[in-house]
Amino acid sequence: MNKKHLLLVISIILLACTAIGTPTLEPSTVPSVTETKPTSESTITPPTQPASDGPTLANCPMFPANNFWNARVDSLPTHPQSDSWIQSIGSAESFHMDFGSGAWDGGSIGIPYNIVAGSAVPKVEAEFYYPDESDAGPYPIPDNPNIEWGSDHHILIADTDTCTLYEIYDASFDNGQWSGGSGAIWDLNSNVLRPADWTSADAAGLPILPGLVRYDEIVAGEIKHALRFTVEDTAGYIWPARHLTSDAQDGIPPMGARFRLKADYDISGFPREMQIILQAMKIYGIVLADNGSNWYVSGAPDERWDNDMLHLLDVLTGSDFEAVDTSVLMVDVDSGEAK
Repeated sequence: MNKKHLLLVISIILLACTAIGTPTLEPSTVPSVTETKPTSESTITPPTQPASDGPTLANCPMFPANNFWNARVDSLPTHPQSDSWIQSIGSAESFHMDFGSGAWDGGSIGIPYNIVAGSAVPKVEAEFYYPDESDAGPYPIPDNPNIEWGSDHHILIADTDTCTLYEIYDASFDNGQWSGGSGAIWDLNSNVLRPADWTSADAAGLPILPGLVRYDEIVAGEIKHALRFTVEDTAGYIWPARHLTSDAQDGIPPMGARFRLKADYDISGFPREMQIILQAMKIYGIVLADNGSNWYVSGAPDERWDNDMLHLLDVLTGSDFEAVDTSVLMVDVDSGEAK
């Protein structure tokens, strides 16, 4: 076969292969190719939009999903006294995340909690110096419980057998006897509030644990509840708070007042761990629950916190927030259920 004939045979073979090959896909059916990017070593996921179910801890709900603590406030109206309340607390005062890793002044930073199986922990009676506004108990206090360092000495205990929350203020142990200022017991499956005008382990008569920032929520990528915070001066109380430390007065925020980070506050420049906290402040807000330092936000101590990163939130000031009118959420004054 000469060279000319060889070229003709090759051309015929190529044409045949084209005719019987894989059919051409239409543009709409061509699968796209996604660039593969290196994955981060971090286990923390970016902040997400809130889910419909409520927060949990150790397979127990942190109150029902429709509880006040778990209600969104990003679309609620601004409270008529928002400006005066913020001015009272300090519109130029900085925020402080009152939790972290390591120790400060000899103790852990934040309010710790205990998780127990109540059937495995002996329950004990506690003596309170506010017995008329305390739940008698008994309380399942484990050996060597985690107690808040500092003046308040809170003990928070979640019993996973019954999903019951036990909280004690100013707890101490002496000569085989537990005592404290006040104690409160909460059914985590219920929206029932304290009796009117009763304190709890917190001055507002509210539970503490559901308002703490916990690092496991950062790992999960979402905080699905409001956050607890303190201010120096309060006056009266509003739903769902049940207790006051000073009489009501215009211009001074009451216990139970709720604030939110303004919707237009740009959080994109913060590390994603901090964005999760800031997103919660926008969607669920912060609840005034106790007297203390102004704009101090409560959380649980954890060695995974980066204290320098938490201090990035010191840039927040009162002027970045607004008070919201939560009265529109109330179903019943004696219930924490929210519409």
